[in-house]
Amino acid sequence: MTSFWSIWVIVLTLACLFIIFGLLVWNLKNYAGVEEGESCGHEFDGIEELNNPLPKWWTYMFFATFAWSVYYLAAYPGLGNWEGVFKWTSSNQGITSLEESKKATEDALANGQRVQLDQEFVDADKRFGPIFEGYASQDIEMLVKDDKALEIGQRLYAQNCSQCHGSDARGGHGFPDLTDKDWLYGGTPDKIKETLLYGRVAAMPPWGAALGEQGVKEMTAHVLSLSGRTVNQKDAKAGEAKFAMCAACHGVDGKGSVAHNLPFGAPNLTDNIWLYGGSQRAVEETLNNGRAGVMPAWKDILGEDKVHLLTAYVYSLSQDK
Repeated sequence: MTSFWSIWVIVLTLACLFIIFGLLVWNLKNYAGVEEGESCGHEFDGIEELNNPLPKWWTYMFFATFAWSVYYLAAYPGLGNWEGVFKWTSSNQGITSLEESKKATEDALANGQRVQLDQEFVDADKRFGPIFEGYASQDIEMLVKDDKALEIGQRLYAQNCSQCHGSDARGGHGFPDLTDKDWLYGGTPDKIKETLLYGRVAAMPPWGAALGEQGVKEMTAHVLSLSGRTVNQKDAKAGEAKFAMCAACHGVDGKGSVAHNLPFGAPNLTDNIWLYGGSQRAVEETLNNGRAGVMPAWKDILGEDKVHLLTAYVYSLSQDK
């Protein structure tokens, strides 16, 4: 807020308080022209107005609320750019990244500022930290059999993962289905935990410039044929001759990096499971423009103990119940 608008808000607010206080004091005096308890000369439907003052408790309540408003405006932010005597705020404002959030928290502590959200995080860690620590000491295979642990893991998933993978964990366009057994980087507990801790960055390069329009068409035909699709055999044969440029990641047989114990996360092209769609148009788009999906790292956001419990829940989704 600019200085002008800050002053504007302060002046209007204080003016309103001054007027309210004046009205309270003014109404303590008798201006009706008749004695207290006497009739004011007004009557309607048998009801006569008497010159009675406000009850004492009501008057005291008005003064108490006025005093509270003055205290509140002085103690807490909200009156223009005034930070408040206590330097309290609900949260660090204007945060756009985790790094900014950490720095803002450190700056608030250094400046003696009381940030309510930061304190709630501290209190939550004190209360729930031992619970997550206890689960973190157990093997993931054991946690999969613990209904209470999975219930907590499900809540962590709903809060942090469902926005991309869906509330049912079946994914969507560009977001993997977590309920099947198709894993780009491996579906073992340790690989899932590694993915959650450190994230993943896809590296499917664009091939449109290298292949040309006809080359993309031929490569698309070959890729689709790998999963048993009906395609133009002439184009597929020509695409097969060019597939060596893809084999480094997907393997000569097209079964992906997991089948060949490679760290690239290249999908299996023979199982007809498509992250970005398996139509001819979608595959051509992938070949022309590449894909650069990002799975964020959760180590610094959730901490390793929570990630361990979340891993158990995600792992359980693809296991036979």
